Amino acid sequence: MFASLARRERVPELMDDPALDPVAHRLALAGLARANRFSRSADILWPSILAQARQSPSKPLRILDVATGSGDVPLALAARAKRAGVRLDLHGCDVSDTAVSAARDAAARAGVAATFFRHDAVADPLPAGFDVATCSLFLHHLSEPDAVTVLRRMGEAARVVLVNDMERSVPGFLLAWVAARVLSRSPVVHFDGPASARSAFTPVEALHLAEAAGLHGATARWRFPCRYLVKWSRR
Repeated sequence: MFASLARRERVPELMDDPALDPVAHRLALAGLARANRFSRSADILWPSILAQARQSPSKPLRILDVATGSGDVPLALAARAKRAGVRLDLHGCDVSDTAVSAARDAAARAGVAATFFRHDAVADPLPAGFDVATCSLFLHHLSEPDAVTVLRRMGEAARVVLVNDMERSVPGFLLAWVAARVLSRSPVVHFDGPASARSAFTPVEALHLAEAAGLHGATARWRFPCRYLVKWSRR
């Protein structure tokens, strides 16, 4: 079974089904948010965001989180920014109306002034004028051509691109299988966790996608646990 991880096998995920029941979708989003906390998604992004914010302390750093889900990553970044005394202007988009609604609800509960809106980053260009464009655990959902499209659009929308995703590997698969069952009671997450591990890119593959998207000079670095961060800055 593990030998098959040597090559990417894109497995359609249940959460990507537009016909998914909204109640089941929200339960899955809650599980994904716990997975993001467990895998330190916000911590992986934060050092680069803090460095950018401190370059222009006189104004808020404008951030667009692509495929934001329930908005848990930008909201976690907001908490870190508050502790660090830096200002963020947070925006997040997702193709799912259910996800956008969940993100708005979460922001209201947290008392965070963030803007969440529906947008299909594969079908349409992203709004421009952002300092940083981020996405977490999204790239592996896409075909290679669609991944290149989204990366290119992120580069057009922002000066800095940060992509945090899971690494395809045996430890990554085992971690995804266990975490899906420990962190969520959602059957969607139980299926999608291991499916994500099979669909994931390696850091080298992700870097090739970034180069194909025109993000020349991008880097791809391994991050604990079984994650990688693609980083690109416009010159």
